[in-house]
Amino acid sequence: MTDGVQEEVLEWQNRPLDKLYPIIYLDATWEKIKDEGKVINKAIYIVLGVNLHGNKETLGMWVQKTEGAKFWLQVLTDLKNRGVEDIFIACVDGLKGFPEAIHSMFPKTDVQLCIVHMVRNSLKYVPFKERKQIATGLKTIYGAPTVEAAEQALDNFGSVWDKKFPTISKMWKSNWSNLTPFFGYAPEIRKVIYTTNAIESINYSLGKITKMRSSFPTDEAALKLMYLGIRNISKKWTMPIRDWGAAVNQFAVMFGDRVPLTT
Repeated sequence: MTDGVQEEVLEWQNRPLDKLYPIIYLDATWEKIKDEGKVINKAIYIVLGVNLHGNKETLGMWVQKTEGAKFWLQVLTDLKNRGVEDIFIACVDGLKGFPEAIHSMFPKTDVQLCIVHMVRNSLKYVPFKERKQIATGLKTIYGAPTVEAAEQALDNFGSVWDKKFPTISKMWKSNWSNLTPFFGYAPEIRKVIYTTNAIESINYSLGKITKMRSSFPTDEAALKLMYLGIRNISKKWTMPIRDWGAAVNQFAVMFGDRVPLTT
């Protein structure tokens, strides 16, 4: 890859961003990269935004030896320095300290923990023969029509399963405030914000590009290849996400003057 690509990556990584992104997704993927003479696993932090027109946009990539809330704070600081002033909803996995990191930079942002991650974590220590039953029980919680109905479903789940798997309902209750923002939206909008699948699909596509490489010689080499992959992926993002008009109307009701009158 040429130095021209490196310059393009730097320009892309430092470009000004919109003042408002109604939705952002934050996640990390892992690549083997040489560091101080040794090949180690490094986290590639990726932020995907949905702008006010409903179009997806990768806001940046960052490399770090580990995934942690402390470095995510640096990522969020970079977004703010590049012009982001407001985010309505941040969709994240269950990393400890993540919501606090987001609120320290964007205090008005609703944090939505990924329901898919929560289900996976819930099933982690469940014997295979009982996983279908547990998954069905959990679906009654996140599939409920209202947050009140979800709370009742969680209580019902606990009454059935707490004796055998006490950590599951405890985990959901301890994360409840960050699991339930999506209940404030109409059902057709919920699926857009209750999972990080949008960014996980990017990671999957990038994985197909990088799997032929046993390792990268430098952080810059990894970012170059992944940038080229994202550039190709983003060519398919020609239309707003589904039901975006309905989402904007709901944003206007819920967030008032935080929604610009013109776009």
